[in-house]
Parts: sequence; structure tokens; C-alpha cells
Amino acid sequence: MGGWPILCCADLWEEPVSLDVVILAAGKGTRMKSDLPKVLHPLMGKPLVLYSVEMAQAVSERPPVLVVGHAADDVKQTVGEAARYVLQEEQLGTGHAVAQAQEALQGSGDHVIVIYGDMPLLRADSLRSLYQMQQANQAGPITMLTLIADTPRGFGRIVRAEGGSVQAIVEEADATLEQLAISEVNPGVYCFEAAWLWSHLDKIPVSPKGEYYLTDLVGLAVDEGATVNAITIEDPNDALGINTRVHLAEAEAVMRQRINEAHMLAGVTIVDPAATYIHPGVEIGRDTVIQPNTHLWGQTAVGAACVLGPDTTIIDSTIGDRCEIRYSVVEGATVEDACDIGPFGHLRKGAHLESGVHMGNFGEVKNSRLRQGVKMGHFSYLGDADIGEGTNIGAGTITCNYDGVRKHKTVTGKNVFIGSDTMLVAPVTLGDGAATGAGAVVTKDVPPDTVVVGVPARILRRTEKEHPG
Repeated sequence: MGGWPILCCADLWEEPVSLDVVILAAGKGTRMKSDLPKVLHPLMGKPLVLYSVEMAQAVSERPPVLVVGHAADDVKQTVGEAARYVLQEEQLGTGHAVAQAQEALQGSGDHVIVIYGDMPLLRADSLRSLYQMQQANQAGPITMLTLIADTPRGFGRIVRAEGGSVQAIVEEADATLEQLAISEVNPGVYCFEAAWLWSHLDKIPVSPKGEYYLTDLVGLAVDEGATVNAITIEDPNDALGINTRVHLAEAEAVMRQRINEAHMLAGVTIVDPAATYIHPGVEIGRDTVIQPNTHLWGQTAVGAACVLGPDTTIIDSTIGDRCEIRYSVVEGATVEDACDIGPFGHLRKGAHLESGVHMGNFGEVKNSRLRQGVKMGHFSYLGDADIGEGTNIGAGTITCNYDGVRKHKTVTGKNVFIGSDTMLVAPVTLGDGAATGAGAVVTKDVPPDTVVVGVPARILRRTEKEHPG
């Protein structure tokens, strides 16, 4: 498995459908000018092909068939067990690609939808409508998606018959001036009657380039007197295919807008949506405010009534309610309720701040737990530490956790006071109520209620006091 989140079929229809989905993902994508296969280029942090897999899972209970070719092993590793695979060793056109799935699917379902691995903005609702229209299309074996486009992007033009059915698809290179003026175009998404599809793939004529195109099946159906119906996509952005990095940037802008609008409609304030970057799947509670230039990536969940940003990045982390994080980076961390971080804080992997923790500017925490109510001063570093409840970490404190070979742990009890510029040389433990003087270098354990000072730190005095809780 590639480790990427895949939709777990929670959005399926109530009744099982006799439908298979074929995803074409064999091409190299030479116009991307990249060593990375086109379908593995990330969009909002997730490879393109996974969006198509999720769409397929949303309309069929069967795993989609993914037609792979270039860098097939890399694509398989990314998608994992979410798909079945067939190999297109030679890339000889879309018709040839679908033919590779015939052995796997013939006799399986009544209908087959064909989509591409580079159309991440296509909506599952469009595929459902496509399938429903094909089910109702008793007179024809094909229903296709079309769109009305001001910029055709090289798509073939749709020529309609008088009754409204599709009469022909005319490729842009072959179109007359009159046909070039047609604004309805073919993005290449079809639903086929399965038996008809498998019986006609070998009838597709070879093109002058030596390739077999799926679009020619429309002409074969019309020549047989069959009806080819079409359903028009309302949002032309849905059919945006990725062929260049320019297209990738355009798709990212559209997806970012959709994601941000969904959060705002759910009760999140986004001060500047154009300067806010939220990955799919991120959860945000109502009444949270997102300031400009904030990035929420990966598997991140944010609670209610938080203020995030400006200029804050949160990756694969959990943030509780009523937290404030400014000009900071949080990655692989857990932040409980009512914490405030920054400006310029950095929580690294394994950091865990319990409720009510304050972390000052230019602080850094890695693989450490700061327990309830800890106050961490600015310019401090805590690594591999367990800091007890109510402890105060003075400015410039550092846990010296690495001896050049191994990492060691620092532990403090409750209500410890760490003076500014203290060096805690791990492994070391400070008991409840202990304190260090400014600039102390602590190399040995400190008993409870004991003050240590100096380099190396030595006991100055013991105190007798009761500790809250």
C-alpha cells in the first residue's frame, strides 16, 4: 500500500449497481516534462490518480480496473489494493487501453464507465448521472459526458442530430470552420453497455498514427442506427484534464476554491480564501478563523473556535478547541484545547501539548509531552522530554538529548521552575517543585523541592512546600 487515504466506499448508492469502472492511467505524460509519471503528480498533496480511484469507488462497489503502463510498478505501489490492474505494454490509443481490461471484465457487469487518471476535478455525481442516463438509454449502447467550453483545449466537437442525440464527434484537427465554432466538446468520459463494448472494440479502425481511439465507437454506434445520448457537465472545470504543469496549477486553484468554500459554508471563517491552502480531508470545527497564508495539509483535524495564522503551516496534526497558533509550523503533533503557540513556534513529530499549554516565540518541541498548563518561554528547545503539569520553562532552555550516539530523555515533575538559559543534560529527572537558577547546566537528577545553580549545577537549598494537586 502507498499510505495514501482512499475513500472507503462510504458514498456508494443504497443498492448495488452492475457497473465497472475502467481508469486509463498508462501514459507517460511527456508534456509534464518530468521523470515522475503524470498520474503520480501531486494535487493538493495527493497523487492525481487517487482522485479517479475515489470517484470510481463512489459509484461502484467493485474495485476499479486501472490500466497501467509507464512506471506501472510505481502507480501500483501508490494505489495499492484499492484497484485491480491490467497492463498496456504499448500505448496504442484509448481504445487499445480499454481493450486490455476486456479479459478482466467481460461477463462481469452490465455497464462500464471509462474515465482517466488525470481528471481530478470530475465529480462522482456526474458519473452517477451518466450511469442513470445509460440505464434509461434502451435504444443505444453509449452515453457520454460533454461540456460547454469557451476554451476547447483541443477536445473534439460534438455534432448533435435533430432529436438531440450525438451524431458525431469531430476531432479538432479534422473540423471545418463551422464545426470549430461549436462550443460543446468531448472530454472523453463514457458509459457503455458492457456486452456491446466488448463486441465492438476490435472494430475500431486504426488511425493514421497507428492508434485505436475510443471516440470511434460513437461513430460505430451511430452507423448501426443506435442512439448515443449525452449529458452536459454544468461546471466546465470538472472536465479539466492535466497535460501540463500549467493545467496542474489551474486544477489546484479550482480545487482549493471548492475546498475553502465548503469549509466556509460549514461555519469556518477564512479571511482570504485565495491565500489559504487546505488539503482534501482536513477537518475544521465551526467558528475557527483561518488567517491568510495558512496551510493545513495531510491528515489534519482542527477543533472549534481556533485562530490559525497568519503564515502558519499545520501538517498531519490534531488541534483541539480554542487554540491560537500564529506564524508557526506544526507537523505530526497533537495540541489539546486552549493552547497558544508562537509566533514562530515549531512543533515537530511526536510533540504533544496538553490543554492550556503556552509555547512562546521561537520555541521548538520534538517527541515530547508538555502536560497541562506548562508555560514554555521563548527561544527554548525541548526534545525527548516529559514536562510535568504546571512547570515553567524559562527562555533559552535546552534539553541536551543527544550524546552523539543515542537519544536520552528529560523528565520533570509537577510545578518545576526552569530558569532562563538552563541546559538539561539528558538523561535527567527533576522532581516535583524543583528549580534551576539561570544558566544552570543540570547533569544529575534533582530531588523534589530542591534548587540547583551553577555549572555543573549543584544544590543551593531545599524548600518545603505543598504542591497543587
